[in-house]
Amino acid sequence: MAGIYLHIPFCYKRCDYCDFFKTTNITLKNEFLKVLEKEISKNDLFLKNEDIETIYFGGGTPSVLKGDDVEKILGLILSKINNSKNLKEITFELNPDDGSIGYLKTLKETGINRLSIGIQSFDDRLLKLLNRRHNARQAKEAVSNARKAGFENISIDLMYGLPGMDAETWRKSIDTALMLHVEHISAYHLTYEPGTIFADKLRRGIFSEMNEEESVEQFGLLIDKLVSAGYEHYEISNFSLPGRRSLHNSSYWYGKKYIGFGPAAHSFDGKKRWWNVSNMNKYLKGDFIEKEEELTVTDRYNELIMLKLRISEGVSDYELKKTGEKYRKYFMEKVKEFISSGNISYQNGWYYITAKGIFVSDYIISELFYTD
Repeated sequence: MAGIYLHIPFCYKRCDYCDFFKTTNITLKNEFLKVLEKEISKNDLFLKNEDIETIYFGGGTPSVLKGDDVEKILGLILSKINNSKNLKEITFELNPDDGSIGYLKTLKETGINRLSIGIQSFDDRLLKLLNRRHNARQAKEAVSNARKAGFENISIDLMYGLPGMDAETWRKSIDTALMLHVEHISAYHLTYEPGTIFADKLRRGIFSEMNEEESVEQFGLLIDKLVSAGYEHYEISNFSLPGRRSLHNSSYWYGKKYIGFGPAAHSFDGKKRWWNVSNMNKYLKGDFIEKEEELTVTDRYNELIMLKLRISEGVSDYELKKTGEKYRKYFMEKVKEFISSGNISYQNGWYYITAKGIFVSDYIISELFYTD
């Protein structure tokens, strides 16, 4: 099965922490949509040969699109694929202040069946710090309006580890999220990405990074409260009610094929990956692909470790054997210390990171990488 990612690179304003490719020049939208159609049509062969399971509108801010824009893009994609019966999930990222009932009803009518709402926080002070467009009231209203519009599969994004965020503020955001009864929650610790305003403020001493002890405390609070409320912690940063995992993002972690359209979008066909230019002028001229690379055997082993150990099921003996005896033996030797420390467990042919190990998962995964 394959997924389709559509990068809509427009934002009305830039969030100070975000390093995703985007532009605030909304006047380019119509020209972009014409070029996007050309890029989709150019990939007829991929679309016709794959059973498309998911479509994901990401960004940027996809909710700068009108309902007619969304309908046209989906119509084009559906006209290119041979079998739409396997299409199970169409996700649309939404900024909360775009979440009017009228707009959400229009999205529902286009075929969108899952929303991902970028809330980040239910604290107005922190939202202002992040330079978000919405406030806490609008965030809650967006979820309420989505329900009224008929959406039964809603995900929200939250952030922790923010400057000046204490445990109680974080607790209140989690509690508010739980009161909304959303099906899925993605929660990410702030990272100071190079080139962002936050990174500059960190460099100048205006901000300071949250210490490790506080970060672990906030992550632990997140896990405890969501798991107690019936959410499945199925990936390091992702929680879902039973049967409501993100199918699209899961395809990445399971190593399935996917194709990305739009500037900076990435693609993977099982053997090689490629990514588009992160330059609006080049993209609009039809200069789509910036670089592609064939994955080596070592690359495939490392990606298996990086992706599968992020999810609750972990990596299996069978998958390790498929990478080759050299890599399997390497893994078997390196993993011993993490099993002994209780950070990895082995059961019924599967290795997975434990509740204890989840707090140091990045370190564990990096230690299990193979370097030539």
